[in-house]
Amino acid sequence: MPADLICPACERVYDAGPAEPWRCACGHALEFTERPHPEGDPLPLHNLDTSDGLWTFHEFLPIEKHVTFHEGFTPLVDAPEWDAQFKLEYVFPTGSFKDRGATTTLSRAVELGVEKVVEDSSGNAGAAIATYAARAGIDADIYVPADVTQSKLMTIQRADARPVRIEGSRQDVTEACIDAVESGAQSASRTESGNAPRQTDAGWYASHAWNPAFYAGTMTFAFEIAAQRGWSVPDAIVLPIGHGTLFLGAYRGFSLLAEAGIVDRMPQLFGAQAAGHAPIVDELGWEPADEDDFETDIADGIQIAEPARKDEILEAIEATDGDAIALGADPIESALDRLHRNGFYVEPTCAVAPAALEEYRELGLVDSDADVVVPLTGSGLKTL
Repeated sequence: MPADLICPACERVYDAGPAEPWRCACGHALEFTERPHPEGDPLPLHNLDTSDGLWTFHEFLPIEKHVTFHEGFTPLVDAPEWDAQFKLEYVFPTGSFKDRGATTTLSRAVELGVEKVVEDSSGNAGAAIATYAARAGIDADIYVPADVTQSKLMTIQRADARPVRIEGSRQDVTEACIDAVESGAQSASRTESGNAPRQTDAGWYASHAWNPAFYAGTMTFAFEIAAQRGWSVPDAIVLPIGHGTLFLGAYRGFSLLAEAGIVDRMPQLFGAQAAGHAPIVDELGWEPADEDDFETDIADGIQIAEPARKDEILEAIEATDGDAIALGADPIESALDRLHRNGFYVEPTCAVAPAALEEYRELGLVDSDADVVVPLTGSGLKTL
């Protein structure tokens, strides 16, 4: 049976089903009532059957595998010029780490008998949801910015999903999508969930920001890193933050590994945002060193003004003694060129985290000899 949902804030429980709410009546994001993890010592990597990709870790997931391309176990490679390891998340089937959440989200949709999904995205999550919806035989509407890159738009269209292009900011795209999902709710019958926003005929909201199924997928990022490193934990991980899906996935994954007794500590989690689009950094009280340089639109994938789980991101930073900083165009463009020269063909958003690692070291927040992992999150082919 599919796992039910619970609100961590008010503890209201919602039954699983195609009309389950996508958010609690109190406004808080929902989670699964189940938090499974295996018992006993894990197998060493060379004894693990990784042919199922990230679903190798099915014992940690509150979702059954239904929709998959056997994605996952992306390479973890040395990056000597950065004194770090890069995890190559851009080698997923649709060219970004968002496939982690897409496989679990669409598997959840199949479990629930969903006939149509709706998502809003700057492009990568939409391409992933559209692709996995096609794999599942489920219709999909994908809300995207009007200026979405052609490669991402074509991925959505070629998967036979319906792109809905919205003028305005990335937040305008989200609001238009939510309006569409909730428009049917006005005529749909209400249940004991009171005023919770329900899934409707407009579609099941497969939001990478709100839907807990997506985070079930992104937390496998942590499981893979631990397994690839002999079940050890790096000192620090530097990750981009938009809605924080990978950042929170890392936090949840390492937390679950610690809870299961598989690892004995948490890595510090350091966030990277683009200047002018840095609500987490603003909350932490950082001031830009040079106002003239602190506005950039180069990293379109993380231009999120209102992260759905902002409080959770801040809690993860505090719990791991981490931090978050914002970078202007110059260091991001410099890092992008450097990545390309070293054979890592990634999109601009992907360069924010490696650029931030350099800044963290200059600030003394990450030691020069610290054991660091940085994900490279999206393919350079996405910029075409």
